[in-house]
Amino acid sequence: MERKLQVLAAAATAASALTGPAAPGSGTTPAPEPEAKVVATGLKDPYELIVGPDGYLWLTEKSGLKVKRIKPDTGAVSTVLDLSGQAIHTPTSKDGLLGLALHPDFGKGKGTDHVYLSHTYRGRDGNNTKLARYTWTDGTLTGARDILTGLPSSIDHQSARLRYGPDGMLYYTIGDQGNNYDTRHCLPNHAQTLPTGDQVANRNWTAYQGKVLRMTPEGSIPGDNPVINGVRSHVYAYGFRNPDGMVFKGERLFVADQGPSTDDELNRIEAGKNYGWPYIAGHRDDQAYVYGDWAKASDCAKLPYDPNKIPPQVPQTRESAFTKAVQRPLTTYGTTVRNGHDFGLTPPCTEEKLAYMCWPTLAPSSVEVAGDDLVVAMLKEGVVHRVSDEGTTKGRLYRTVNRYRDTAASPDGRTLYIAVDSAGVTRDPRGAPTTRLADPGAILAVPYRP
Repeated sequence: MERKLQVLAAAATAASALTGPAAPGSGTTPAPEPEAKVVATGLKDPYELIVGPDGYLWLTEKSGLKVKRIKPDTGAVSTVLDLSGQAIHTPTSKDGLLGLALHPDFGKGKGTDHVYLSHTYRGRDGNNTKLARYTWTDGTLTGARDILTGLPSSIDHQSARLRYGPDGMLYYTIGDQGNNYDTRHCLPNHAQTLPTGDQVANRNWTAYQGKVLRMTPEGSIPGDNPVINGVRSHVYAYGFRNPDGMVFKGERLFVADQGPSTDDELNRIEAGKNYGWPYIAGHRDDQAYVYGDWAKASDCAKLPYDPNKIPPQVPQTRESAFTKAVQRPLTTYGTTVRNGHDFGLTPPCTEEKLAYMCWPTLAPSSVEVAGDDLVVAMLKEGVVHRVSDEGTTKGRLYRTVNRYRDTAASPDGRTLYIAVDSAGVTRDPRGAPTTRLADPGAILAVPYRP
C-alpha cells in the first residue's frame, strides 16, 4: 500500500477537545497538541516499531503475522516476511508476532544484516514463544534460525519487547502471562519464581514469567549474567507484571511496567534485582493494593473475580509484609492512590465491564528515548508522556482517541512515530470508554518538541 502523508484534521480536533475531567497521571495542562500526520494505515495490530539505519520504519504485526517496512515520506509499505502458518495469533489475545530488533551493524556491510524476532508458535505441549534470527537479503528476510525456543506464552501479558544492548547482548521482556488476573485468575503467578539449576539444565523456561532476560545473540546464557538464588540463567531481573516497554539510554536500561488497578511503573533495571510484583505494586506503601493469591483458594473457580474486592477465601498479603529487598520505581506517573479510592462505577465509566477504564492505571505500552528524555506511550487514553531519566514527569506530549502501542523517534529527533492498535478500548474526549479509535491500525508522525 502506498499513501502520501496527509494531515489528520479530525484527529487534531479530537486531540484539542480532550479537555474533560483530568485523567489520572496526566500531569500539568499541556500546550496545544501538535498536528499529526498519517504515515500508513490498514495495518493489523502493529506491535514493535523501530527506525532502521536505512531510514525506513520496521514493524511487526501482532495479528497480521508479518514484518513490514515503511518509507516514512511516502507511506509506501512492503512486506519483508510473512510468518502465516508458522506464528500463531489467538483472536483478541496478546500473542502473535511481537518483538523486533536489528543487529547494531545492520547495513554496514559486515555480514551481520540480522533481524531478531519473537513470536508465538505451536509447541509439543501447547503454545510457546520463540526468538529467531533472520538475515536481510535482497529485500526480504530469509535464513530463519531459532535462538531460544520453549518460552512461556498465553493469551495475556506477553510484553515481548526485544532490544540489542550496548554490551552486545539481547534483552527480552516476558510478562506474567496474566496469571492471577481476569480469566486466568486461578493460575499461580510466577513473577517471583526463580529457575532451578535442573530447569536450566533441561531448558525448562517456565519460571521465566514476569522477567527481563539477557542472552547472547545465539540465545545462550552469558557467563556474566547475575546468579540469583544460586542459579545463573537468562534471568536478568524479575518481579514484573507486564513490562510492555523497554529501552536503553546509553548503558542504562529502563522498563515500563503496567500496574493492576493502580501503580503503573517506570523502572531503571539493575542486574539481579527484584521489582516486587505481585507482592508490591508501585511503592511498598500499603495503599490501594493487596496481593490476593487467588490460585490458593480451594474454590477459586467458583469465586467471582474482582481485584479490588477480594473474598476472604483468597489468601491476602499486604505490601509491607513482603520483606525481601525490592527496587523502587522511578515514577508511577501519578497513578498511585490512597486507600478508600472508589474503584466502582464512577462517571463517565458507568458500565460494569468497562469500569476499569476509570481506574488510575494508564497502561504504559512502550518507552523510547527522545532527546534528553524518555517518552512513554499509554493505551488507556491514547497519550504520550515525557519523563526524565530520573523519573520526573514533564507533562503530556500528544493525545488522540487511540490506543498507542509503540513509539519510535526519527534519527534527527524531530519526529515521533506512533503505532496505533487496530482495535480495543480507549477514552473519548469526555474521558468515557470507547472502542471507536480515530486511527485504527495506523502509524502516526508527530512533531517532537522537547
